[in-house]
Amino acid sequence: MKHDKFDELQLRLQLRFRTTKLLKQAFTHTSYVNEHRQSATEHNERLEFLGDAILQLTVSEYLYGTFPERPEGQLTRMRASIVCEPSLARFAEMLDLGSHILLGRGEEQLGGRQRPALLADLFEAFVGAIYLDQGLDAVREFLALHMFPHIDNDGVMLGKDFKSTLQEKAQQAGMGPIEYRIAEERGPAHDREFVVTVFIGDIAYGTGSGRTKKEAEQQAAAEAWRKLMK
Repeated sequence: MKHDKFDELQLRLQLRFRTTKLLKQAFTHTSYVNEHRQSATEHNERLEFLGDAILQLTVSEYLYGTFPERPEGQLTRMRASIVCEPSLARFAEMLDLGSHILLGRGEEQLGGRQRPALLADLFEAFVGAIYLDQGLDAVREFLALHMFPHIDNDGVMLGKDFKSTLQEKAQQAGMGPIEYRIAEERGPAHDREFVVTVFIGDIAYGTGSGRTKKEAEQQAAAEAWRKLMK
């Protein structure tokens, strides 16, 4: 990664690292280190481990303060839907972190720069690097700018494509085909509301409503996805 890319990234994200070596480490994938053994560059897996723990803490702190009336079980489910691979990958995409990562040739050719698991790990490593370089308050400020505004009252990322996420989850778990069925249509033609239930392998997993069928399907998929994350 060139220094101008370091500078551009920090300027865009309103950060200034004291130790640029930490920043570079956060963006160094194991595949790059394996192909550049002569360099002293470290890969980002240890930072990823640290960042995961810091995200668990800071997201818990945010939810605890933002939703004082909600019980422990609900807060736990909300945290699980935020600190998970699909959400963290989307946050990394929104910040265009993938364009900065250092990859080996093989990983690059396999499309690693867009791979959700790699992007989620990168986001965690980046948070770990911010913590080591500037402390917990800097992490809180970064998340307050770039993560928390994109979380809705259910602890779910705004604008998330839950239908795609649910499809991936169901396929990975071998749960069977997904089908969206209209359960009800309410209201006059000019103000119609659709109620949709999503079935996975003939079992109902979630229901949602919206002004369009697409919106109702997304809401149903979001409910089903949260159920599967418990």
